[in-house]
Amino acid sequence: MAPGKDLKRRMLGGIYVDWGRLKSIFIIAFLILDIFLLTQLMNKQKDNKLEEKADVSLEENLNNAGIDYSGIPKDPIKDQYMSANTKVFSDKEVEKLKKDQSVTVVDGSIIYSELAHPVKLPDKLNIQELEQYVKNNVLYGDQYGFGNYDEEAGTITFYQKHQDKFLFKNRSAHLIFYVKKDKEIYSYEQTMLEKIEPISEMEEILPAIRAVEVIFRNRLLKPDSKIDKAELGYYTVVNMEASQVLTPTWHLVVEHEGEKESVLVNAFEGQVIQENTGNQKTLFEVN
Repeated sequence: MAPGKDLKRRMLGGIYVDWGRLKSIFIIAFLILDIFLLTQLMNKQKDNKLEEKADVSLEENLNNAGIDYSGIPKDPIKDQYMSANTKVFSDKEVEKLKKDQSVTVVDGSIIYSELAHPVKLPDKLNIQELEQYVKNNVLYGDQYGFGNYDEEAGTITFYQKHQDKFLFKNRSAHLIFYVKKDKEIYSYEQTMLEKIEPISEMEEILPAIRAVEVIFRNRLLKPDSKIDKAELGYYTVVNMEASQVLTPTWHLVVEHEGEKESVLVNAFEGQVIQENTGNQKTLFEVN
């Protein structure tokens, strides 16, 4: 073997290895790896710039349209899908309501109650007093919060809460008071969910600004509107006879020329769930 080659070769397990050539192979491999990592970094920076550009574009569009969204949450939020079962009220529970109430239970899950003494409402609805009445006179009243007052329909709706988050527009988790024309509550209907538990890992939801973007892109934001409130709760995505699957949901209240609209946006998928316009006064309208 030539002396020059002997300098480059060494015995390894009975096999001659050309260390110079092997060194070149490693250098080329690491160079390819560096190029790959550099490409990944550049793509990530590009994506970040595109996202920043999109944010700037969105902010410009909202500002040009005169949209005030200064009060919405800005911090990242994590949440998860939940499951829940329809509550069946026991006879023992219903017995607690017999005083001053004529109670009928349908299918074990819907309570209808006629009040022996109707409750007179003041000219200006006092939410705090009404919530206290609910806590004192309705089963598990502390688990419900004021939703809206529809004067035209003569109903006051409370939504059930889980960890201080509303279960929005859920027929299996609400409390509806029926109001006479002379502003007296004479009866109510109650449903409830129980065993509300997570069924997925915590993950970051769409930020509130993305929910605003969704309704803006769907032309649900009129010029010179204000996002009066952005609140996170849950909405039913799967509804079976005795159980439900709930998804995190943004509830946006939009004010325009003194009128307010309530819009729900899926906080994972970024889709408008439904929007309501009318004479209903929401929690964010009545003081």
